[in-house]
Amino acid sequence: MTNTAKLELDGKVIELPIIEGTEAERALDIRDLRTKTGCITYDESYGNTGSCQSRITFIDGEKGILRYRGIPIEELAEGSTFVQAAYLIIFGKLPTETERLRFSGLLTKYQMIHEDMKFHFEGFPSSAHPMAILSAMINAAGCFLPELNTEYDAERFEIQAAHLLSQVRTLAAYAFRKSRGLPSIYPKKKYMFTENFLHMMFSEPDEDYELDPAVVDALDLIFLLHADHEQNCSTATVRMVASSKANLFASASAGVCALWGPLHGGANQAVIEMLKEIRADKDDGTLFLDKVKHKNHGAKLMGFGHRVYKNYDPRARIIKRKCDELLSKMGISDPLLDIAKKLEETALNDPYFIERRLYPNVDFYSGIIMRAIGIPTEMFTVIFAIGRMPGWIANYREVAEAGDSRIYRPRQIYQGPSLNHYVPLFER
Repeated sequence: MTNTAKLELDGKVIELPIIEGTEAERALDIRDLRTKTGCITYDESYGNTGSCQSRITFIDGEKGILRYRGIPIEELAEGSTFVQAAYLIIFGKLPTETERLRFSGLLTKYQMIHEDMKFHFEGFPSSAHPMAILSAMINAAGCFLPELNTEYDAERFEIQAAHLLSQVRTLAAYAFRKSRGLPSIYPKKKYMFTENFLHMMFSEPDEDYELDPAVVDALDLIFLLHADHEQNCSTATVRMVASSKANLFASASAGVCALWGPLHGGANQAVIEMLKEIRADKDDGTLFLDKVKHKNHGAKLMGFGHRVYKNYDPRARIIKRKCDELLSKMGISDPLLDIAKKLEETALNDPYFIERRLYPNVDFYSGIIMRAIGIPTEMFTVIFAIGRMPGWIANYREVAEAGDSRIYRPRQIYQGPSLNHYVPLFER
Protein backbone atom coordinates (compact mmCIF):
# COMPACT_ATOMS: atom_id res chain seq x y z
CA MET A 1 0.00 0.00 0.00
CA THR A 2 1.43 3.38 -1.00
CA ASN A 3 2.26 5.84 1.73
CA THR A 4 1.84 8.89 -0.52
CA ALA A 5 -0.83 10.26 -2.82
CA LYS A 6 -0.16 12.30 -5.95
CA LEU A 7 -1.92 15.53 -6.81
CA GLU A 8 -1.53 17.06 -10.24
CA LEU A 9 -2.09 20.80 -10.44
CA ASP A 10 -1.11 23.12 -13.27
CA GLY A 11 0.99 20.37 -14.81
CA LYS A 12 2.96 19.86 -11.60
CA VAL A 13 2.73 16.64 -9.55
CA ILE A 14 2.77 17.02 -5.78
CA GLU A 15 3.19 14.10 -3.39
CA LEU A 16 1.06 14.14 -0.25
CA PRO A 17 1.98 11.85 2.65
CA ILE A 18 -0.70 9.46 3.89
CA ILE A 19 -1.28 9.17 7.64
CA GLU A 20 -2.85 5.93 8.87
CA GLY A 21 -4.52 5.58 12.26
CA THR A 22 -4.52 2.50 14.48
CA GLU A 23 -7.97 1.54 13.12
CA ALA A 24 -6.80 1.84 9.50
CA GLU A 25 -8.29 5.30 9.01
CA ARG A 26 -6.37 7.09 6.26
CA ALA A 27 -5.82 10.80 5.77
CA LEU A 28 -3.95 12.93 3.25
CA ASP A 29 -1.43 15.15 4.99
CA ILE A 30 -1.96 18.56 3.39
CA ARG A 31 -0.02 20.69 5.87
CA ASP A 32 2.45 21.76 3.15
CA LEU A 33 -0.12 22.04 0.36
CA ARG A 34 -0.34 25.84 0.32
CA THR A 35 3.43 26.19 0.45
CA LYS A 36 3.89 23.85 -2.51
CA THR A 37 0.89 24.85 -4.64
CA GLY A 38 -0.51 28.16 -3.40
CA CYS A 39 -3.86 26.38 -2.85
CA ILE A 40 -5.83 25.49 0.24
CA THR A 41 -8.58 22.90 0.55
CA TYR A 42 -12.26 23.80 0.92
CA ASP A 43 -14.36 21.75 3.32
CA GLU A 44 -17.32 23.69 4.68
CA SER A 45 -18.13 22.70 8.31
CA TYR A 46 -14.99 20.49 8.32
CA GLY A 47 -17.06 17.38 7.59
CA ASN A 48 -14.16 15.72 5.77
CA THR A 49 -11.23 17.31 7.58
CA GLY A 50 -9.09 15.69 10.25
CA SER A 51 -8.08 18.54 12.57
CA CYS A 52 -5.91 16.50 14.92
CA GLN A 53 -4.47 13.11 15.78
CA SER A 54 -6.04 11.93 19.01
CA ARG A 55 -5.69 8.92 21.32
CA ILE A 56 -8.95 9.39 23.19
CA THR A 57 -12.04 8.17 21.33
CA PHE A 58 -12.68 6.07 18.23
CA ILE A 59 -15.96 6.09 16.29
CA ASP A 60 -16.91 4.02 13.26
CA GLY A 61 -20.25 5.44 12.21
CA GLU A 62 -20.83 2.83 9.52
CA LYS A 63 -20.46 -0.07 11.93
CA GLY A 64 -21.96 1.63 14.98
CA ILE A 65 -18.75 1.47 17.05
CA LEU A 66 -17.79 3.77 19.93
CA ARG A 67 -14.72 3.16 22.10
CA TYR A 68 -13.08 5.20 24.87
CA ARG A 69 -9.32 4.60 24.80
CA GLY A 70 -9.99 1.42 22.83
CA ILE A 71 -12.59 -0.01 25.25
CA PRO A 72 -16.05 -0.60 23.72
CA ILE A 73 -18.78 1.59 25.15
CA GLU A 74 -20.84 -1.55 25.81
CA GLU A 75 -18.22 -2.90 28.21
CA LEU A 76 -17.89 0.41 30.04
CA ALA A 77 -21.65 0.77 30.38
CA GLU A 78 -21.84 -2.72 31.83
CA GLY A 79 -18.95 -2.58 34.28
CA SER A 80 -17.83 1.00 34.89
CA THR A 81 -19.10 4.06 36.70
CA PHE A 82 -18.95 7.54 35.23
CA VAL A 83 -16.03 8.53 37.46
CA GLN A 84 -13.96 5.50 36.38
CA ALA A 85 -14.77 6.22 32.73
CA ALA A 86 -13.80 9.86 33.28
CA TYR A 87 -10.43 8.77 34.70
CA LEU A 88 -9.93 6.48 31.70
CA ILE A 89 -10.69 9.26 29.23
CA ILE A 90 -8.58 11.91 30.95
CA PHE A 91 -5.55 9.85 31.96
CA GLY A 92 -5.55 7.11 29.32
CA LYS A 93 -6.14 4.02 31.46
CA LEU A 94 -8.62 2.52 33.87
CA PRO A 95 -7.71 3.44 37.46
CA THR A 96 -6.38 0.94 39.93
CA GLU A 97 -8.27 0.81 43.22
CA THR A 98 -5.68 3.14 44.75
CA GLU A 99 -5.98 5.59 41.86
CA ARG A 100 -9.77 5.42 41.94
CA LEU A 101 -9.88 6.18 45.65
CA ARG A 102 -7.42 9.05 45.30
CA PHE A 103 -9.29 10.62 42.37
CA SER A 104 -12.67 10.17 44.05
CA GLY A 105 -11.16 11.78 47.14
CA LEU A 106 -10.07 14.77 45.07
CA LEU A 107 -13.56 15.10 43.60
CA THR A 108 -14.98 15.16 47.12
CA LYS A 109 -12.31 17.55 48.39
CA TYR A 110 -12.92 20.13 45.67
CA GLN A 111 -16.70 19.90 45.24
CA MET A 112 -17.42 23.06 47.26
CA ILE A 113 -17.25 26.35 45.40
CA HIS A 114 -15.90 29.52 46.98
CA GLU A 115 -18.58 31.21 49.12
CA ASP A 116 -18.04 34.55 47.37
CA MET A 117 -19.27 32.97 44.13
CA LYS A 118 -22.78 33.12 45.54
CA PHE A 119 -22.73 36.85 44.83
CA HIS A 120 -22.12 36.08 41.16
CA PHE A 121 -25.20 33.86 41.06
CA GLU A 122 -27.26 36.68 42.55
CA GLY A 123 -26.35 38.88 39.59
CA PHE A 124 -28.24 36.71 37.12
CA PRO A 125 -31.95 37.31 36.50
CA SER A 126 -34.29 34.43 37.32
CA SER A 127 -34.98 34.13 33.58
CA ALA A 128 -31.32 33.34 32.78
CA HIS A 129 -30.81 30.00 31.05
CA PRO A 130 -28.79 27.53 33.18
CA MET A 131 -26.29 27.09 30.34
CA ALA A 132 -25.55 30.82 30.31
CA ILE A 133 -24.98 30.72 34.06
CA LEU A 134 -22.87 27.57 33.84
CA SER A 135 -20.55 28.97 31.17
CA ALA A 136 -20.02 32.22 33.06
CA MET A 137 -19.54 30.51 36.40
CA ILE A 138 -16.96 28.02 35.10
CA ASN A 139 -14.88 31.01 34.04
CA ALA A 140 -15.53 32.69 37.39
CA ALA A 141 -14.55 29.53 39.29
CA GLY A 142 -11.14 29.67 37.66
CA CYS A 143 -10.67 33.21 38.96
CA PHE A 144 -10.92 31.89 42.52
CA LEU A 145 -8.12 29.41 41.83
CA PRO A 146 -5.21 31.58 40.64
CA GLU A 147 -2.71 28.79 41.24
CA LEU A 148 -4.66 26.57 38.81
CA ASN A 149 -6.03 29.18 36.41
CA THR A 150 -2.80 29.19 34.43
CA GLU A 151 -1.30 27.48 31.43
CA TYR A 152 -1.02 23.69 31.48
CA ASP A 153 1.07 22.27 34.32
CA ALA A 154 1.53 18.48 34.09
CA GLU A 155 2.35 18.13 37.79
CA ARG A 156 -0.82 19.90 38.91
CA PHE A 157 -3.13 18.72 36.15
CA GLU A 158 -4.87 16.00 38.17
CA ILE A 159 -5.87 18.56 40.78
CA GLN A 160 -6.93 21.02 38.09
CA ALA A 161 -9.03 18.36 36.34
CA ALA A 162 -10.61 17.24 39.62
CA HIS A 163 -11.55 20.82 40.49
CA LEU A 164 -13.35 21.34 37.20
CA LEU A 165 -15.00 17.92 36.97
CA SER A 166 -16.25 18.10 40.55
CA GLN A 167 -17.33 21.72 40.65
CA VAL A 168 -19.25 21.62 37.38
CA ARG A 169 -21.91 19.59 39.22
CA THR A 170 -22.13 22.15 42.00
CA LEU A 171 -22.28 25.05 39.57
CA ALA A 172 -24.94 23.29 37.49
CA ALA A 173 -27.12 22.53 40.50
CA TYR A 174 -26.75 26.09 41.81
CA ALA A 175 -27.68 27.42 38.36
CA PHE A 176 -30.83 25.32 38.32
CA ARG A 177 -31.92 26.38 41.79
CA LYS A 178 -31.16 30.02 41.00
CA SER A 179 -33.42 29.81 37.94
CA ARG A 180 -36.22 28.52 40.19
CA GLY A 181 -35.64 31.01 43.00
CA LEU A 182 -34.64 28.18 45.35
CA PRO A 183 -31.91 28.23 48.01
CA SER A 184 -28.65 26.53 47.07
CA ILE A 185 -27.85 23.14 48.58
CA TYR A 186 -24.32 22.20 49.64
CA PRO A 187 -22.80 18.88 48.52
CA LYS A 188 -22.19 16.18 51.11
CA LYS A 189 -19.08 14.06 51.56
CA LYS A 190 -21.10 10.88 52.07
CA TYR A 191 -22.51 10.95 48.54
CA MET A 192 -20.79 9.75 45.39
CA PHE A 193 -20.54 11.86 42.22
CA THR A 194 -24.00 11.41 40.72
CA GLU A 195 -25.74 11.05 44.08
CA ASN A 196 -24.38 14.41 45.10
CA PHE A 197 -25.65 16.09 41.97
CA LEU A 198 -29.17 14.79 42.51
CA HIS A 199 -28.94 15.83 46.17
CA MET A 200 -27.91 19.38 45.23
CA MET A 201 -30.65 19.56 42.60
CA PHE A 202 -33.62 18.28 44.56
CA SER A 203 -32.96 18.41 48.32
CA GLU A 204 -34.36 21.18 50.50
CA PRO A 205 -32.66 22.86 53.46
CA ASP A 206 -34.84 20.90 55.86
CA GLU A 207 -35.15 17.62 53.98
CA ASP A 208 -32.77 15.55 51.85
CA TYR A 209 -33.89 14.19 48.49
CA GLU A 210 -34.56 10.44 48.69
CA LEU A 211 -31.98 8.82 46.44
CA ASP A 212 -33.37 5.94 44.39
CA PRO A 213 -30.52 3.64 43.24
CA ALA A 214 -32.30 3.09 39.90
CA VAL A 215 -32.44 6.84 39.29
CA VAL A 216 -28.80 7.29 40.31
CA ASP A 217 -27.69 4.47 37.99
CA ALA A 218 -29.70 5.86 35.07
CA LEU A 219 -28.25 9.36 35.39
CA ASP A 220 -24.73 8.00 35.93
CA LEU A 221 -25.15 6.03 32.70
CA ILE A 222 -26.23 9.17 30.84
CA PHE A 223 -23.08 10.91 32.07
CA LEU A 224 -20.93 7.94 30.99
CA LEU A 225 -22.46 7.64 27.52
CA HIS A 226 -21.85 11.33 26.86
CA ALA A 227 -18.33 11.48 28.32
CA ASP A 228 -16.64 11.92 24.94
CA HIS A 229 -17.60 11.68 21.29
CA GLU A 230 -14.59 12.52 19.18
CA GLN A 231 -14.30 15.90 17.41
CA ASN A 232 -17.84 17.23 17.72
CA CYS A 233 -18.63 20.95 17.73
CA SER A 234 -18.03 21.57 21.44
CA THR A 235 -14.90 19.42 21.70
CA ALA A 236 -13.41 21.05 18.60
CA THR A 237 -14.19 24.40 20.23
CA VAL A 238 -12.33 23.39 23.40
CA ARG A 239 -9.31 22.38 21.32
CA MET A 240 -9.50 25.62 19.34
CA VAL A 241 -9.46 27.75 22.49
CA ALA A 242 -6.83 25.55 24.16
CA SER A 243 -4.52 26.04 21.17
CA SER A 244 -4.22 29.71 22.11
CA LYS A 245 -2.75 28.59 25.48
CA ALA A 246 -5.94 29.61 27.29
CA ASN A 247 -6.41 27.85 30.61
CA LEU A 248 -8.60 24.80 31.21
CA PHE A 249 -11.50 26.73 32.75
CA ALA A 250 -11.70 29.20 29.85
CA SER A 251 -11.52 26.37 27.32
CA ALA A 252 -14.27 24.38 29.06
CA SER A 253 -16.44 27.48 29.32
CA ALA A 254 -16.19 27.87 25.55
CA GLY A 255 -17.20 24.23 25.18
CA VAL A 256 -20.37 24.92 27.17
CA CYS A 257 -21.26 27.78 24.83
CA ALA A 258 -20.82 25.56 21.77
CA LEU A 259 -22.83 22.76 23.36
CA TRP A 260 -25.72 25.11 24.11
CA GLY A 261 -26.75 25.28 20.45
CA PRO A 262 -29.94 23.37 19.51
CA LEU A 263 -28.10 21.51 16.74
CA HIS A 264 -25.66 20.06 19.28
CA GLY A 265 -26.47 19.64 22.96
CA GLY A 266 -30.05 20.81 22.65
CA ALA A 267 -31.17 17.72 20.75
CA ASN A 268 -32.58 15.87 23.77
CA GLN A 269 -34.55 18.96 24.78
CA ALA A 270 -35.92 19.14 21.23
CA VAL A 271 -37.24 15.57 21.65
CA ILE A 272 -39.44 16.57 24.59
CA GLU A 273 -40.62 19.72 22.81
CA MET A 274 -41.59 17.58 19.80
CA LEU A 275 -43.57 15.22 22.03
CA LYS A 276 -45.38 18.17 23.61
CA GLU A 277 -46.36 19.48 20.18
CA ILE A 278 -47.68 16.07 19.15
CA ARG A 279 -49.79 15.86 22.30
CA ALA A 280 -51.09 19.41 21.79
CA ASP A 281 -52.39 18.24 18.41
CA LYS A 282 -54.24 15.41 20.19
CA ASP A 283 -52.17 12.88 18.25
CA ASP A 284 -50.60 9.65 19.54
CA GLY A 285 -47.76 10.05 17.04
CA THR A 286 -49.41 8.35 14.08
CA LEU A 287 -50.40 11.54 12.24
CA PHE A 288 -47.06 13.16 13.02
CA LEU A 289 -45.06 10.28 11.54
CA ASP A 290 -47.24 10.40 8.46
CA LYS A 291 -46.36 14.09 8.10
CA VAL A 292 -42.67 13.25 8.47
CA LYS A 293 -42.86 10.57 5.76
CA HIS A 294 -44.69 12.89 3.36
CA LYS A 295 -42.62 15.93 4.35
CA ASN A 296 -45.70 17.92 5.24
CA HIS A 297 -45.83 21.06 7.37
CA GLY A 298 -42.11 20.94 8.07
CA ALA A 299 -42.53 18.02 10.48
CA LYS A 300 -39.12 16.88 11.72
CA LEU A 301 -38.49 13.73 13.73
CA MET A 302 -36.17 14.70 16.58
CA GLY A 303 -34.00 12.13 18.36
CA PHE A 304 -33.75 9.84 15.35
CA GLY A 305 -30.73 9.40 13.11
CA HIS A 306 -27.24 10.81 13.69
CA ARG A 307 -24.74 12.71 11.57
CA VAL A 308 -21.92 10.29 12.44
CA TYR A 309 -23.75 6.98 12.88
CA LYS A 310 -25.13 5.49 9.69
CA ASN A 311 -26.04 2.46 11.74
CA TYR A 312 -27.75 2.19 15.13
CA ASP A 313 -26.17 4.55 17.66
CA PRO A 314 -24.45 2.09 20.05
CA ARG A 315 -25.27 4.36 22.98
CA ALA A 316 -28.96 4.18 22.08
CA ARG A 317 -29.04 0.39 22.43
CA ILE A 318 -27.56 0.69 25.92
CA ILE A 319 -29.72 3.52 27.16
CA LYS A 320 -32.92 2.04 25.73
CA ARG A 321 -32.58 -0.92 28.10
CA LYS A 322 -31.98 1.41 31.02
CA CYS A 323 -34.92 3.56 29.96
CA ASP A 324 -37.27 0.56 29.84
CA GLU A 325 -36.04 -0.67 33.25
CA LEU A 326 -36.42 2.72 34.91
CA LEU A 327 -39.88 3.49 33.56
CA SER A 328 -41.08 0.03 34.55
CA LYS A 329 -39.71 0.38 38.06
CA MET A 330 -41.02 3.90 38.59
CA GLY A 331 -44.44 3.03 37.20
CA ILE A 332 -44.76 6.47 35.67
CA SER A 333 -47.92 7.43 33.79
CA ASP A 334 -46.97 10.21 31.38
CA PRO A 335 -48.77 10.86 28.06
CA LEU A 336 -45.52 12.15 26.51
CA LEU A 337 -43.78 8.88 27.31
CA ASP A 338 -46.65 6.98 25.71
CA ILE A 339 -46.19 9.03 22.54
CA ALA A 340 -42.44 8.40 22.65
CA LYS A 341 -42.98 4.65 22.82
CA LYS A 342 -45.34 4.87 19.84
CA LEU A 343 -42.74 6.77 17.79
CA GLU A 344 -40.02 4.31 18.76
CA GLU A 345 -42.09 1.23 17.91
CA THR A 346 -43.20 2.62 14.56
CA ALA A 347 -39.78 3.89 13.48
CA LEU A 348 -38.08 0.60 14.33
CA ASN A 349 -40.54 -1.37 12.18
CA ASP A 350 -41.49 0.98 9.36
CA PRO A 351 -39.51 0.39 6.13
CA TYR A 352 -39.44 4.16 5.48
CA PHE A 353 -37.37 4.84 8.59
CA ILE A 354 -35.36 1.62 8.39
CA GLU A 355 -34.25 2.32 4.80
CA ARG A 356 -33.15 5.82 5.81
CA ARG A 357 -31.45 4.50 8.94
CA LEU A 358 -33.51 6.79 11.14
CA TYR A 359 -33.06 4.79 14.31
CA PRO A 360 -33.66 6.34 17.75
CA ASN A 361 -30.43 7.88 19.02
CA VAL A 362 -29.09 8.51 22.51
CA ASP A 363 -30.82 11.90 22.70
CA PHE A 364 -34.23 10.29 22.27
CA TYR A 365 -33.87 8.00 25.28
CA SER A 366 -31.87 10.36 27.50
CA GLY A 367 -34.56 13.00 27.18
CA ILE A 368 -37.21 10.49 28.24
CA ILE A 369 -35.14 9.32 31.23
CA MET A 370 -34.45 12.85 32.42
CA ARG A 371 -38.12 13.77 32.18
CA ALA A 372 -38.99 10.67 34.20
CA ILE A 373 -36.43 11.62 36.86
CA GLY A 374 -37.94 15.09 37.11
CA ILE A 375 -35.14 17.08 35.51
CA PRO A 376 -36.68 20.08 33.67
CA THR A 377 -36.01 20.47 29.96
CA GLU A 378 -33.90 23.61 30.38
CA MET A 379 -31.42 21.47 32.36
CA PHE A 380 -31.05 18.74 29.73
CA THR A 381 -28.13 20.43 27.99
CA VAL A 382 -26.51 21.14 31.35
CA ILE A 383 -26.61 17.40 32.10
CA PHE A 384 -24.91 16.85 28.75
CA ALA A 385 -22.20 19.37 29.70
CA ILE A 386 -21.48 17.57 32.99
CA GLY A 387 -21.16 14.27 31.15
CA ARG A 388 -18.97 15.70 28.38
CA MET A 389 -16.53 17.38 30.77
CA PRO A 390 -14.05 14.42 30.86
CA GLY A 391 -13.77 14.52 27.08
CA TRP A 392 -13.16 18.25 27.07
CA ILE A 393 -10.53 17.93 29.78
CA ALA A 394 -8.78 15.10 27.92
CA ASN A 395 -8.79 16.98 24.62
CA TYR A 396 -7.48 20.10 26.36
CA ARG A 397 -4.67 17.99 27.75
CA GLU A 398 -3.76 16.59 24.33
CA VAL A 399 -3.48 20.08 22.88
CA ALA A 400 -1.50 21.35 25.87
CA GLU A 401 0.97 18.45 25.77
CA ALA A 402 1.62 18.74 22.03
CA GLY A 403 4.68 20.92 22.36
CA ASP A 404 5.03 21.53 18.62
CA SER A 405 1.39 22.45 18.02
CA ARG A 406 0.44 25.81 16.57
CA ILE A 407 -2.58 27.95 17.32
CA TYR A 408 -5.62 26.77 15.34
CA ARG A 409 -6.21 29.09 12.43
CA PRO A 410 -8.55 27.88 9.66
CA ARG A 411 -8.22 29.47 6.23
CA GLN A 412 -11.05 30.86 4.12
CA ILE A 413 -11.89 31.54 0.49
CA TYR A 414 -12.77 35.21 0.22
CA GLN A 415 -15.87 35.91 -1.89
CA GLY A 416 -16.39 39.61 -1.11
CA PRO A 417 -15.80 42.63 -3.36
CA SER A 418 -12.33 43.09 -4.80
CA LEU A 419 -10.37 46.30 -4.32
CA ASN A 420 -12.66 49.00 -2.95
CA HIS A 421 -12.04 52.55 -1.77
CA TYR A 422 -13.16 54.67 1.13
CA VAL A 423 -15.74 57.34 0.27
CA PRO A 424 -15.95 60.37 2.59
CA LEU A 425 -19.24 60.79 4.42
CA PHE A 426 -20.30 63.96 2.57
CA GLU A 427 -19.97 62.16 -0.80
CA ARG A 428 -22.13 59.13 0.10
